[in-house]
Amino acid sequence: MAASLPYPALYATHGGIWMARSGEGVRALGRGEAIARAAETPVIMLNAPLVGQRLGYPDLSGLDLLELFAFVHPGRFAVPTPKGLAHALGLEAPPSDSEAAPFLLEAAAALLRTLEAEWPEREGAWASAQSLYRLRWPWAPAIADRLRRPERDERWLFSKLPEWEESGGRPQPRPVRIDPNEVVERLNGLTGAGAETRHGQRDYAAAAAEAFAPRRSEGQPNLILAEAGTGIGKTLGYLAPASLWAEKADGAVWVSTYTKALQRQLDRESARIYPDAEERKEKVVIRKGRENYLCLLNLEDALQGGFAGRAAVLAQLAARWAAYTRDGDMVGGDMPGWLPTLFRRAGATALTDRRGECVYAGCPHYRKCFIERAARASQDADLVIANHALVMVNAARGRETGSPPTRIVFDEGHHLFDAADSTFGAALTGQETIELRRWIIGPEGKSRGRRRGLAARLMDVASYDEAGGLALEAAIQAAGALPSDAWLQRIAEGIPFGPIEKLLAAVRGTVFARATAQDAGYGLETEIAELDPAIVEAAGPAVEAMEALLRPLAVLGNRLEAVLEDAPDWLDAQARARIEGAIGGLSWRMQTLSSWIALAARLGGPADPDFVDWLGVERVDGREYDIGIHRRWLDPARPLAETVLKPAHGVVVTSATLRGAGDWAAAEARTGACHLDHPVRHFSAESPFDYASSSEVLVVTDLKRGDVAQLAGAYSRLIEAAGGGTLGLFTAIQRLKAVQARIADRLARAGLPLYAQHVDPIDTGTLVDIFRDDPRASLLGTDALRDGVDVPGDSLRLVVMEGVPWPRPTVLHAARRAAGGGSAYDDGVVRARLAQAFGRLIRRREDEGMFVLLSAATPSRLLSAFPPGVSIRRVPLAEAIARVRSRLSTGGGLLHQPSDEDADALEARQIDLG
Repeated sequence: MAASLPYPALYATHGGIWMARSGEGVRALGRGEAIARAAETPVIMLNAPLVGQRLGYPDLSGLDLLELFAFVHPGRFAVPTPKGLAHALGLEAPPSDSEAAPFLLEAAAALLRTLEAEWPEREGAWASAQSLYRLRWPWAPAIADRLRRPERDERWLFSKLPEWEESGGRPQPRPVRIDPNEVVERLNGLTGAGAETRHGQRDYAAAAAEAFAPRRSEGQPNLILAEAGTGIGKTLGYLAPASLWAEKADGAVWVSTYTKALQRQLDRESARIYPDAEERKEKVVIRKGRENYLCLLNLEDALQGGFAGRAAVLAQLAARWAAYTRDGDMVGGDMPGWLPTLFRRAGATALTDRRGECVYAGCPHYRKCFIERAARASQDADLVIANHALVMVNAARGRETGSPPTRIVFDEGHHLFDAADSTFGAALTGQETIELRRWIIGPEGKSRGRRRGLAARLMDVASYDEAGGLALEAAIQAAGALPSDAWLQRIAEGIPFGPIEKLLAAVRGTVFARATAQDAGYGLETEIAELDPAIVEAAGPAVEAMEALLRPLAVLGNRLEAVLEDAPDWLDAQARARIEGAIGGLSWRMQTLSSWIALAARLGGPADPDFVDWLGVERVDGREYDIGIHRRWLDPARPLAETVLKPAHGVVVTSATLRGAGDWAAAEARTGACHLDHPVRHFSAESPFDYASSSEVLVVTDLKRGDVAQLAGAYSRLIEAAGGGTLGLFTAIQRLKAVQARIADRLARAGLPLYAQHVDPIDTGTLVDIFRDDPRASLLGTDALRDGVDVPGDSLRLVVMEGVPWPRPTVLHAARRAAGGGSAYDDGVVRARLAQAFGRLIRRREDEGMFVLLSAATPSRLLSAFPPGVSIRRVPLAEAIARVRSRLSTGGGLLHQPSDEDADALEARQIDLG
């Protein structure tokens, strides 16, 4: 048996720092001593970046238990806290922070003991450990002492992964009409025997079923707008008719969401329809954009020396995970969200295909590719779980293989407008243009990696087709006019190179000349109006340069089509797939290039009333990172209706806040329904929850606007009064950071952990997992936490908003405000945001909660955003604190232990490795 580890364990919170060594007990230390001890000897920690932040020493390194957990149990989920790790390992959680350090020693010993016997994820561990030893990974010596060499050589990852197989294609779905009685029967089967009959859910399922009837005429989908309050059970309500139709019609229903959290929930709920895991794997497929999936070619490059240092360690751990992952999804799938953050995300993005450089069948791992497997599986699936952006992008670019979806359910439908806004927009920026240059030319200078330009990907085509080869050469030469590495530095120094960089330099000068002072660190922008001659003159050569690139790309696309038609002897199935992939990539890049030409040509000319254009300089913390010209649709619901809704046969758009505290006209406007030439069906079901008795809204009247000290004091006292369980929402990141810095230590000393988005080096999904797992924890965040966060039970019992969430006064917002009715448009946006934030509070019938708005100037007209019957009081801060303490404090008797449902939800994050 290997000896126990000689290293101490270090645990740090905002409230204190503790160190423990085997046989010596635990003791508290100060920051200085902790940093010195960690610098002189390796220490065992849990989440080194977070510990380093707590110590004020961001370069802290050591033996991170999360890395060891990822090695021993790849693909398994664990909340990255002592309590979460204890739950994952079957250990007893430490009762206090001071006892967490000894627990870390116990957890390390438990993980290392696992290596001394057989365990489910043993295969591949020994070979990976050898590679990690050569990389001087801190855990490698301890692993080498305990992990014996297997009797037979282990299979290499790329030989272990299964290959996908082509199918014969799926015919068009049969035109069927599902029986309402069968829908009710299917719903009863999903909810289970003995479940409470929810009439609202039955009515909802019946309404949703109408979307699956045969379409009457082209361009007129059966569109159902369905608002179902929290607690109705809308997920099973639409899955019942969707699964029934898919079964009878032999077609696929695409269920689209806006957040990853709902995708995970849908995946869990599908087990009710298909209890058998193997059948579920065939019937239910999760689809995301290709940038979410591990690229095996990038991984191979990283493992063979493309990565160095810490990034190389991440690559080895990613390879361990790849052997056990369900679908290769690195973002929101079964890769723990905290794993890339341990490496400061230095190498994670390089392991995915974010530049659209895929060589398709030219890749040696093409038949094992996670992306290709998901795409093919979705052709034969009954339920395809996707996101709004992917559905819209595929529709806009026409990239879907096989038959496009005819039935779509848009859950979280109140986000359709925002998703369409970003999907159908255009931006001629430095970052976008340099990516196009890299895609065409490939690696230049000293750049490393396996990036391949068009010439490398289409070498055989160029040698076969002379005209195509000449077009390829012309495109590569023309791409030289696009911005190259260090473009931003050259512009800042006043020495731009090439016509595009000169245009961007003129854009930057105009923005800085016209922009007013804004909060430090935010981007700057200005309208495109009354432009100086310099920027108009710079636009002409830029347009010519882009047109000179567009022409050979168009010729090349045509020649590739001709090669496919000629079908030469060397054009086998893999070569055909590679050329088809190149045609698809060329098609949407030419669309992008055309939109850039239109944007640049618009400078100095008349505005298009359908669009909103502006010049912008993007900044973060005062540092510039992009410059460009932007265009958005004034009403993005128009292209949404034309591109996505009209081609479909049946669509359900649903949400708990679809009307956004407004009317159906507002819902139709934001979902694109108003652009259809036939009436749509409306359905609404009120929440069964008794909000009047379970919740309360308080508007604090005595805080001075802009006083950060008062704001921080209010947050601290309210969180203390509630005993934690607080979600704090902010409209500005800078204020969030300022408040967090003032109150974190104080709350920690009271035993109330505080976590913060944009502060803690943890991804948002993991922050929510930590928050959900600890009823005494609180979480501060911005827009991403206002909607889509599902934390039932005691872990979320108080929502505090720093102020009225007015829209930021951007050029785009000003244009939409003018077109949408002025202040009435603003009011509608704010009511929707308040309704969404309040919706985080009561998630189950037994939940209790309070909503506090720290804004004395809140207009009464906005308070209609809250459910009818909810008590709304304007009170001073002292009274708000007293009411919160009386109703929510852990001493008040209202709090209860997490239910079996909470535990099941947590367990569901641990993806079935089988």
